[in-house]
Amino acid sequence: MDFNLADEVRRQLEEALSKRGRVNIVIAGRSGVGKSTLVNAVFQGNLAETGQGRPVTRSAREYSKEGLPLTILDTRGLEMDQYAETTRQLEAEVRARSMDADAKRHLHVAWVCLSEDSRRVEQGETAVAEMLARYMPVVAVITKARSDQGFREQVLQLMPVARNAMRVRALREQDDEGHVLEPRGLQELVDVTMELVPEAQRNAFAAAQKVSVEQKRTRAHAIVGSAATLAGTIGATPIPFSDALVIVPVQIGMLASISAVFGLPLSQAFLSTLISSASGGLVATLSGQTIVSGLLKLVPGVGTVVGAAISAATAIAVTTLFGEGYISVLSKLFLRNQGEPPTEEEVAKAFREELHGRSSPRR
Repeated sequence: MDFNLADEVRRQLEEALSKRGRVNIVIAGRSGVGKSTLVNAVFQGNLAETGQGRPVTRSAREYSKEGLPLTILDTRGLEMDQYAETTRQLEAEVRARSMDADAKRHLHVAWVCLSEDSRRVEQGETAVAEMLARYMPVVAVITKARSDQGFREQVLQLMPVARNAMRVRALREQDDEGHVLEPRGLQELVDVTMELVPEAQRNAFAAAQKVSVEQKRTRAHAIVGSAATLAGTIGATPIPFSDALVIVPVQIGMLASISAVFGLPLSQAFLSTLISSASGGLVATLSGQTIVSGLLKLVPGVGTVVGAAISAATAIAVTTLFGEGYISVLSKLFLRNQGEPPTEEEVAKAFREELHGRSSPRR
């Protein structure tokens, strides 16, 4: 069997990025409501500051950033004197995207932002929420949350198309008396949004957001489970020594997919370095089991069945060890970096140390 590692890494990288997909979010609200602050608090890379914004209508801009599987369609204001025209232009854009043959341009969820300071739901905010709800789920996001005083319930009553109303405070605040208000509601907003975006876009949303490492972990655990099951099926094949090279692409694909769902900036060089980091002590520890398994498959009858069973168990164990070890490493690094991606060098070094620790004999 011919096997070219560089070609396989390239193929698995492309497949992982394709499976991750892209999530597109509409963020609407009046000027000064805190949309840019919210975007920067929830998503990686200070998107509202450093993303490449381009005008799509006179009152809306589209923001994206290379390597981030996210597009933000931001309305530049729903002021009372122009909300009707803003809503009309926005609906034309939303309708066109919903019918676009390129699924990557479809819009998946909308956040309609209102400031808690105002204690008012304007006609423009209600109108744009009703329009957007014809095309996608809508969440009312109450920004600058300090004192509810029944405003959330008012929002839900006046904006019944909203699936939920989430009170958030994107920044840490301190008043003149020294009282500190920590950020709040961002985790809950991410969790609600994750439930509303289509399944095909959930890995992309998990990757793009930086608030919840748990959401990244949850999606990554599912990737490991699928990869381990596939590796076990391959390992159980009763053909001597046939499984090793077939399982390797499964494990490469698993590492690429986990990297993608955590939102790491992926490249062929990084994935190759990661695979190199996984070799060494772990391979030496497990190679004897793999060889014994292959030899047992050469024995006719019962030997073949026993060999297959051992190899399947080994394949599942190794794949799970790789995957869960990698998730553990990324979780720690992302938590340390407050949701922003660590460097490639940090990931490779930590992964190598993690696998060495897991594979070392315990006394």
